[in-house]
Amino acid sequence: MSDLRGIYALWYREFKVFCREQSRLVASVASPVLWLLIIGGGLGSVISFSGINFLSFLFPGILLQTALFSAVFFGVYIVWDKKIDFLKEVLVSPLSRTSIFIGKILGGSTDTIIQIAILLIFGYLFSVFGILENITFSPVTVAISIAFLLVMTVGLVSIGLILGSQMASPEGFQLVSSFLVTPLFFLSGALFPINNLPSWLVPFVLCNPATYAVDGLRGTLVGMHQFDIRLDFCIVCIFAVVMILVGTYSFKHMRL
Repeated sequence: MSDLRGIYALWYREFKVFCREQSRLVASVASPVLWLLIIGGGLGSVISFSGINFLSFLFPGILLQTALFSAVFFGVYIVWDKKIDFLKEVLVSPLSRTSIFIGKILGGSTDTIIQIAILLIFGYLFSVFGILENITFSPVTVAISIAFLLVMTVGLVSIGLILGSQMASPEGFQLVSSFLVTPLFFLSGALFPINNLPSWLVPFVLCNPATYAVDGLRGTLVGMHQFDIRLDFCIVCIFAVVMILVGTYSFKHMRL
């Protein structure tokens, strides 16, 4: 029971911090919306895939982009917690490091899912006004999309916490996380189809777990996918489980 209370306390702290930083919420939603409207709208005037305009093709990738950047960069809060000695206060409590890790995952995942939910609302409004075409918004497709994004977010938050547990400065964290996040996004198929890539690029795309999240989202919302959606979800789940296990180990050997 004490561990459950501790996990809840850590989750609630992260949630309150997120709610108080209204500028962070606005910026985290405005940036992907601008990406969608400017990049999608501009290229959408000349590009389409299988009869689907680029704006609609891009929307699942924008959802993944939001999860990727928000979730991984959440790990910087671990670095700040170490700098202000908050983490030391938590570690001297009866809570195990595994429970602390779980509480942090829940907090980071909640923050990211809130941002994604707002983007889905924007997506629905854009479809109503005819900006997004060929996208199916229904209780089933939205639920499947959130399931994909939630599992993927858990894995990505774990990556951020792994990096944060090993870093001593926010600047170092930003450099390393940017180096990791950029290829994860650009090699995910978020911006282009993956069915006709150069042979040298295919292994990098297929080894990227974000590829299967984008494929599952695009198959669910747009009806355009390369793999079986059940396979996509299984791979995303395996990725999340592996990252949780690695993150738990990393937290147990965290340097303060």
